[in-house]
Order: sequence, then C-alpha cells, then structure tokens
Amino acid sequence: MIEAAISEAMKDAGKPAPPSGIFPEVPEGFRSGFAVLWGRPNVGKSTLLNALLGEKIAIVSPKPQTTRNRIAGVLNWENSQVVLWDTPGIHRPKHRLGECLVESARSALPDAEVVLFVVDVSVKPSEEDALCSDHLRGVGCPVMLLLNKVDLCPAEDLDKRWQSYSELLRCDKVAAVSALTGAGLSDLAAVVVDFLPEGPPYFPADMITDQTESFMIGELIREATLHLTHQEIPYSIAVTVEEMTPRSESLLYIAANVVVERDSQKGIVIGNGGKMLRQIGESARSEIERKLDCKVFLDLHVKVREKWRSDEASLQRFGYALSRRDVS
Repeated sequence: MIEAAISEAMKDAGKPAPPSGIFPEVPEGFRSGFAVLWGRPNVGKSTLLNALLGEKIAIVSPKPQTTRNRIAGVLNWENSQVVLWDTPGIHRPKHRLGECLVESARSALPDAEVVLFVVDVSVKPSEEDALCSDHLRGVGCPVMLLLNKVDLCPAEDLDKRWQSYSELLRCDKVAAVSALTGAGLSDLAAVVVDFLPEGPPYFPADMITDQTESFMIGELIREATLHLTHQEIPYSIAVTVEEMTPRSESLLYIAANVVVERDSQKGIVIGNGGKMLRQIGESARSEIERKLDCKVFLDLHVKVREKWRSDEASLQRFGYALSRRDVS
C-alpha cells in the first residue's frame, strides 16, 4: 500500500511531497533529493544503479536501448536519502518508441537536484555523447560528469579522455568510477549527497525502488530474451504480465506474453520445436524465483502486434508512452 501511494503521488505531482505519518523522526540536517543518471545507451547507467544499491533492480544487457522506463532506486543512510533515476539512453529516435524513451529520460530532468552525466571513458566521445550534453544545456541544476568503465581504460589514455569528455559540457564536478568493479562508488555516493537540500525522506527506509513486482517480472523476461536472441529481435520485443496467481503457499503462477512485430520474429523467439522459448523461460524463471524468493511456474506465450513501436495505443498498453503533462 505504501509503494502504491508513493508511486501515485510521483505520477500526479512530478516530484512528490514527502508522505507524512509513515517515517520516524529524522535527524536535524537530514538531506534528501533526486539524482538523474543520464547518458547515451550502453554507458553502464543500469549497472551503476544496481551496484550503488547492492541489489539488481534494473535489467542489463549489451544491447542498446535495454532500459525503456525511468526506474527509481532509493539509497538510504542515517542522515540522507538519495533517489536515483535510471533513464533510457539518449539517442536519435527512428520510431515512436524511441521518441518515448527520450521523452521519458527528459521528463526526469526538472525534478533533479543533480544530474550524473555518465560516459564510457574506455572509448572516445561519440555523436550521441554530444547529443546528451546538448540536452543538458540550461538544465537548471548541477551536472556531475561521471567517467564510467575506468577499469577498461588504459592508464595512459585516462587524462586525454577526461579532457575530451569535459569539453562536451561545463560540469560542476568530475569523477571516475567503475560500476563493474565498484571502484570509486563509495566516494561517489558521498559527493551526490552534498548536492542535496535539507529535508525529510521521500521513501520509507526499507524501500529501494518504486517499481511493482509485475513490472520487474516483465523486465526479467525481457532481459532473458535480449540475452538469448539476436539480429533485430531485441528492439522489437515487449513483455506483458497477464496474470500472477498463487497456486499454493510455495508456488506462484505467472502468465506473460512476449510481443513481437512480425511472424518471422515470433518463429525466432519460439525456436525449433519451442527450444528458444523454453530457454528464455528457464533463464527468466530462475531470476524471478531469486527476486521473489518462491517457486514460480512461468507460462510464456509469443504474440504478434505489427508495428507496435510506432502505434500510440500499443505504446500506452506496454507502458512506454508519456502524457503531455509528464514531458511539459
């Protein structure tokens, strides 16, 4: 009930007013606020979010545009609370879904106390990195340049890459980290807190994300599909969780649809004799059971909805389209 109430408040009012009556008294000088993870696809924003939380709440894959929704992760300490928004990667859209992803990311900026501009320091700045920096001009809050994947950057190239990325945008602070190894993350958390204003927490101390169980289950199914399929399939997939019903005290029945755009894609996802779909189901089920700490019967079906990525009604159905209020 608390999660639902807070999620509704966030949808209805942008940045929510901290709920009253559900928090213990907070110490004087308590800091709280919102930090937005920003950057092009595949720079490690979701891996960074998971590493900072110490728990997986955002799916990851090497495929671009894996993150399709704005996901909140909540970091709680004795004297502060940081709400981290993981956002879709900024890119030049080729269809309506791509436009929705960029809109979703941009809609997080007005609520931010600080933006963490995440880049992959193991490679040179790209056109998409420059596009990301263009969106941040005049953002109205501090911007911190976060050089991620420092573990993959040769030591002799680090200063040169640091300079190249710093030239994209005048930032208030720069830090080098590795989301994969954890290097620099403890210092990063302390720096982010310094940007936050004094105020009570937005979420209860035992809450680490605003996402529902059904959303996370759908994401884990999509993650398994991303890892096991190739070609254009990952970009054409959506997942809907149709049913979650306890069958006993220790078994949860979950029915879900994997949606693709063409019959040929349906055949690839199902595979020869259903082999691929079984592999997807086995991989997703093990992750879901670990997340929910119970046995799961996962009933997967593959559906075709032609050109859903350009259809507004389908995007609304799958939770990707935003209202005008969300992006104004």
